[in-house]
Amino acid sequence: MRFILTLIFTFYALLCSSAIAQQTQFTSFSVGAIADCQFADQPDSGQRLYRRSPAKLEKAVAHLNEFDLDYVVHLGDFIDTGWENFSTLLPITANLKHPLYHVLGNHDFSVADDKKELVPAKLSMSARYYSFIHKGWRFIVTDGNDVSLQGWAKNTAQYNQAKQAHKDHYADREIWNGALSKTQINWIKSELELAEKAGEKVALYSHFPIYPTNEHNLWNDADILKLVSSYSAVKIWLNGHNHDGNYAEYKGIHFLTLKGMVDTEETSYSKIDFKEDTIIVHGYGRQENMALKLK
Repeated sequence: MRFILTLIFTFYALLCSSAIAQQTQFTSFSVGAIADCQFADQPDSGQRLYRRSPAKLEKAVAHLNEFDLDYVVHLGDFIDTGWENFSTLLPITANLKHPLYHVLGNHDFSVADDKKELVPAKLSMSARYYSFIHKGWRFIVTDGNDVSLQGWAKNTAQYNQAKQAHKDHYADREIWNGALSKTQINWIKSELELAEKAGEKVALYSHFPIYPTNEHNLWNDADILKLVSSYSAVKIWLNGHNHDGNYAEYKGIHFLTLKGMVDTEETSYSKIDFKEDTIIVHGYGRQENMALKLK
């Protein structure tokens, strides 16, 4: 009898260990990434070539469709301004053969006040920030307009709270940036704790950078940097917003700002390979190739 019970216990233990192994199994995969398409039907302004963005996006979609990608992510500022301009771009991305995830940028809210709360749904987003798990990775999509002067209509409590927060705490920061709210920070913390318990790797998608120090950073970049760098599961923070691009490593985490599509006569987008020990960025147009070793 004792022998039979031992066999049952051993079999159960093997099943549990197998389940855990499956939960944290890492399989290489690839995604497409675009930052700051930022279309508007308006004249060019400096480096910003607004009316050329749809053609660049169309070519990027056609090229990305040639790859075996698990999904594509756009890192914010799909449009520059004007609700009607979503209707020019959405039929283009509808031609993608891969799922498309959106991150909210500050310019995505450059629409009439009565349209601001409709922006996430317009981009087929069920929430302003969210997460999903894919092949051993937890992808956390943040909303840097959570506390901001552009993400909310002017007659709302959120707008007034953001205005007061900027005055009291972030007066030296650019008004076109924003911050993560305490509610969102607590949510991110819970996501990171779940990832660590599950043995997952974490990538955070944002429109706004948090490192290195830059005028484009979130207002509360130092707080967010302290949070994410305290979890060994976090491997990369990927964002747009700074059209010139940027890169730095801090405590083993890669902070990569992709270059903006709108700012070039050529183009800018990437195919990113997530491997067990490396993230490989294949850049197109002015986006550089990179190999980021995971620690």
